[in-house]
Amino acid sequence: MDEVIQVTQWLSSITPRKKAKLFFFTTHADAPSPMVGSNDVDTHEETQLPLATTVALHNFKNIDEFLKKKVNTFSCYNVIENEITKTDYEYLRFYSACKYLDVVPPFLDLEKISAIQNKFEMTDEERDYRLLLDSADLVLEKVCDSLKPAGVSQMWAALRKDRNLIRGVKTIDIIGFFVDPNPTGIKECLFFFIVRFLQKADKINRVNTSRLERLIAQCDESSSCEEGKTIDFIIDSLRFYPTELYPFGFCLIMCVIEGRDGAMQEIEKTMEISRHLGMITHTEKNPTKETIEPVKKELMKPKYQFYSSFTCWFMSHGDSNSMVLADGETIEREWFLTSFPDISTFQLKPKVFFMVSCRGANKFSLKGDEFEGQSATCDYYDIGSALIRNRMLDITDSVRDISYVQPMMDTLVAYSTILDHLSGRANTHGSIYVDRACVLMSENISRGRSLTEILEHLSQDLHEILQETMDEDRIVYKQACHYDSFFRKTLKLPYTRHPKEDVHSAPQ
Repeated sequence: MDEVIQVTQWLSSITPRKKAKLFFFTTHADAPSPMVGSNDVDTHEETQLPLATTVALHNFKNIDEFLKKKVNTFSCYNVIENEITKTDYEYLRFYSACKYLDVVPPFLDLEKISAIQNKFEMTDEERDYRLLLDSADLVLEKVCDSLKPAGVSQMWAALRKDRNLIRGVKTIDIIGFFVDPNPTGIKECLFFFIVRFLQKADKINRVNTSRLERLIAQCDESSSCEEGKTIDFIIDSLRFYPTELYPFGFCLIMCVIEGRDGAMQEIEKTMEISRHLGMITHTEKNPTKETIEPVKKELMKPKYQFYSSFTCWFMSHGDSNSMVLADGETIEREWFLTSFPDISTFQLKPKVFFMVSCRGANKFSLKGDEFEGQSATCDYYDIGSALIRNRMLDITDSVRDISYVQPMMDTLVAYSTILDHLSGRANTHGSIYVDRACVLMSENISRGRSLTEILEHLSQDLHEILQETMDEDRIVYKQACHYDSFFRKTLKLPYTRHPKEDVHSAPQ
């Protein structure tokens, strides 16, 4: 069959709502640039003009033309070995979006997808199409689904009032003041236009969404929300780090085995909970300075841009400032914690570090006969919020910026003990901190708990446990853990363990 006819038949089989979503996912706002093969095309026009004309004319002709052009580009594209291009990213995004929406073109060359994945050095686990979807876009899709056409129309009216923001933007004028978002697919096009416009104007990104939240907050709840949804519910959904679908993120486990009883148990537990959470995991046993640097370079490879989060477990002996590596050399804890969060592939994504080692030799000792032989190792002021706000500074958009980010932002560091103190372990099971952390995370999947809630529970749980030193003094003591957070959103554990799909060789 002629390819033109095939493309026409494929487009006619897609509903308007799915066309709008396919366009949105395909024009991903954070696509890497500049890339090999990129050009000077005005991406602002490319991503917003088709949406604007569709909303204005109630006609999907321009979106159809955009999708046809994408299909034709991919059809003629020759995969160049070793050199990752902008088209490689676009091809993977397009395929994953089609797969997610169940509209994969029957004529799409899946062998090219496999060849591109080879260029990215993707493992069998990483060839799951869900890895290629942008989790932030999936959250925005859910927000759109939670709003009625009237709600999106009210957001548009609120946006139009910000004259400084919209001044001189042609696509805004194309849509006009009054919009009828009721025809099928038009609500989605208008919402996605608003989102992409705010992203291109550097007003929102995957972490900073307050400008979008303020537009939603101006909607009338009774007319703007789908059944069972509220304005607060919709806004709250934007205040979590986007980690939708499988995988939950990438997990790096570094564990010194030499001279640490129970270290293999630590590895097994952290690997098990990582898989349970739906993470793709890499284990580095007995790390040294020579092996840590290649791991860091590995994480800079382009494929890691597709991950939604990064978690690292580092388990070793240590003191107040450093950690002991497998060869007896030490590494400064501060250097480790500042160099890994600065990896560009995980920028604007949550990064969690579990630092499991002693930070000194001090102990919170417990004295008294009752502790011997017990251890796990053997007025109000009612001030309204409106009144408070009236007394606060008026921070305008002109003094806000989301473009420049401190490297440590969106990072959380969890320590197994406090400064200058021991981190306890059991002879056969390894670190008690690791054991309790894995148990609590496993128990709280599907409960909608955030990571910080679990760490607070862990702090309480660990501090209840009586431990005993392994020297001749047999001192009974307690351990206190804590964390330092630079998070700007809440990181929730997944509700369910997303199963891995069978994705060996070419995509299905």
